[in-house]
Amino acid sequence: METIVCRVEEPTGLRFLEARVAVVGQDLVVAVGGGERPHVGCAVLAVPYPAKGQEGGWSASCSVVTIPPHKEEPIARGIATRLAAGLGRVTVVTAGVHDDDIDAEGIRLYLRLGEELADKLLAEVAPIECSQR
Repeated sequence: METIVCRVEEPTGLRFLEARVAVVGQDLVVAVGGGERPHVGCAVLAVPYPAKGQEGGWSASCSVVTIPPHKEEPIARGIATRLAAGLGRVTVVTAGVHDDDIDAEGIRLYLRLGEELADKLLAEVAPIECSQR
C-alpha cells in the first residue's frame, strides 16, 4: 500500500494542513489534520460516477459523518469531492483541525488551505497507478 504525505501552510507556518494518503487498490483513504491538535472531526465518503455531458468526466456523490460540534465538513467534503471527481476513484477523507481561540479570518484561512491541499493532492495522486478491483 503506497502512502503519500502532502502539507500546505500559511507563510508563517503557524497554521497548516497535512494529509496522509493511502492508496488502497483503486481507492484512496486520506487523513487530514492541522492546527494545534489534529483529530478526526468529520469523515466523508465520495463515490465517483460518470458526469452527464462530459465524455470521460466524473462527478461525485458524498456521504458525511460529522462528530458534533466539529466544523471540518467543508474541508473534508471539498478534498473528497475533488479527488473522487478528478480521478474517478472512491475516496474517504477524515479531517480534524483545532486552534484555540480561532477567529473568522483563521477559519477562512483553513478553508483556503483546504482548497490548496486538494489541488496539491490531485497533482500528487494522479500519476500513481492503481491496482485493478
